[in-house]
Amino acid sequence: MTYKDIRENREVLAYLKKGNDNLGTMGFTDHSGAHCAMVAERAAMILEKFGFSEHDREVAKIAGFMHDMGNAINRHRHAEYGALLAEQILSRTDLPLEDRVTVVSAIGNHDESTGGAVDAISAALIIADKTDVRRNRVRNKDKASFDIHDRVNYAVTEASLTVCPEKNLVTLDLQIDENICSMLEYFEIFLERMLMCRRASEMLGAKFKMTANGSKIV
Repeated sequence: MTYKDIRENREVLAYLKKGNDNLGTMGFTDHSGAHCAMVAERAAMILEKFGFSEHDREVAKIAGFMHDMGNAINRHRHAEYGALLAEQILSRTDLPLEDRVTVVSAIGNHDESTGGAVDAISAALIIADKTDVRRNRVRNKDKASFDIHDRVNYAVTEASLTVCPEKNLVTLDLQIDENICSMLEYFEIFLERMLMCRRASEMLGAKFKMTANGSKIV
């Protein structure tokens, strides 16, 4: 079982689609396969920068692509539901038991409401997921009806994640249009997630830094 296999797995894709459809109905931002693929690739990039093996990167990509399946059941506790779905699917594959348990653990710990980094794979998944902030994740096209989540994401005009192993530093740089969303509103939504990224970076032996409009925030 490889990352390529997971990306083509009909069961995984069906859960991701249903979860994304459910969130769309409730007015939440995009959590599609495109988001999950970005998270998978970004998690692998983070581990590669810190010198982790190709095997670890492959496991992180599998976890990254599957991480939001639980939204098909319910947004609340979606990490735990997603972990159980992943176990159900992966148990029928040839993925080694140790890797399967690592994937399940990473998925089950990726949400800030109940989880946190427990190893390098989960740390990379958390950073990759929580730093995917971008305007085109907003699905509501009526700006007049934006809620705070829509405004916060739409206000991010540029976002870049940089990993510098020489300085043991993970940096998220954002450009925020304060005419759309104030800094206070941004942190009302994202502070807990950014603190989760800081703890995840520490799990990788690094510091987490965030700048918004050129000013250091975290």
